[in-house]
Amino acid sequence: MNIHEHQAKTLLASFGAPVGRGFAAFSPEQAEEIAGQLPGPVYVIKAQIHAGGRGKGRFIEPEAGEKGGVRIAKSVAEVGEFARQMLGHTLVTKQTGPAGRVVRRLYVEEGARIAREYYLSVLVDRESGKVAFVGSAEGGMDIEEVAHHHPEKIITRIIDPASGPLPADMAAMAHELGLADDLGTQFVALAEILYRAFTRSDMNMLELNPLMVSDEGKLVCLDAKISFDPNAAFRHPEWAALRDHTEEDEKEIEASKYDLAYIALDGEIGCMVNGAGLAMATMDIIKLYGMEPANFLDVGGGASREKVTAAFKIITADPKVKGILVNIFGGIMRCDVIAEGVIAAVRDVGLKVPLVVRLEGTNVAEGKAILGQSGLAIIPADDLADAAQKIVAAVRAG
Repeated sequence: MNIHEHQAKTLLASFGAPVGRGFAAFSPEQAEEIAGQLPGPVYVIKAQIHAGGRGKGRFIEPEAGEKGGVRIAKSVAEVGEFARQMLGHTLVTKQTGPAGRVVRRLYVEEGARIAREYYLSVLVDRESGKVAFVGSAEGGMDIEEVAHHHPEKIITRIIDPASGPLPADMAAMAHELGLADDLGTQFVALAEILYRAFTRSDMNMLELNPLMVSDEGKLVCLDAKISFDPNAAFRHPEWAALRDHTEEDEKEIEASKYDLAYIALDGEIGCMVNGAGLAMATMDIIKLYGMEPANFLDVGGGASREKVTAAFKIITADPKVKGILVNIFGGIMRCDVIAEGVIAAVRDVGLKVPLVVRLEGTNVAEGKAILGQSGLAIIPADDLADAAQKIVAAVRAG
């Protein structure tokens, strides 16, 4: 689960991290009112979307102007002007894809005099299974290029969960980043704050890009991006107020209501599978036979008929889907339950594209019999390779 920059900064500030003054604005008038409360005379107006690269992004609509999603204003009136240009218009960045995202809110904050910029993130290192600090003295909008062309400039510290970030380790990281004397001391203190915020808030990722050194010699979180671990949502009822449904795919929102693991993709073949590993294998074999998956969808190990029906409806709601592959290996999940759910969904929403179903495992004979007796145009498959070949052939023939 992602949140906006202004929400991330508010959260970090609650743990004691240094952030600039700023507030969210949902209208040009509100943006001007906020600017009037800030010291000025320089203000920064940032588009709030769940994507990076806003500063180098571009708006689709000409009336939004040629400047990107981060703009510098030198008067309250100019803040209002930029807000009118940006709100309600579509910003395209490297992370949004060509469709872009509509800007529905802005973040207006006080201007800052930047002496130096750094990159710093806290994330879960999958190889070690521990939290890691990742930093670079080459912070700013081109950090991806730095990581690609100069990986030696990226510094990583793996944190022992038994001790947390040790001052000596963080001081050594500060030295490698070129943060000496008082700045090094500030960095050690900030690392402790960020680690506490990361672990207590169940984050997946916390990114500061840039982490700024002001001309007064202070470290400031000039930008902040946070994503939470959705598996920890039961511990954080406060997340509900932070969620922005307008930034999420409608199908993913619907899937979350049924506890389905769903991610929309750009392909043509919809997938309904039980188990994340089998789902990945299913997507891989679709690609092997020359087409692209339209989604990742894991119904889980103990899905009910209602859950399967909901999953099928979500897949068919995607206009890009030209065929559907259901691939179930029944362990806890019974094949007859899957078959009943698929039939119920088909009869409810109709079947306008080819459907291939591969069942194996618990009650597989009963499941196949239910499908065969349904009278529906369902294509059975014997194994995963057979299923992938059949759905690809059916889509190409259609």
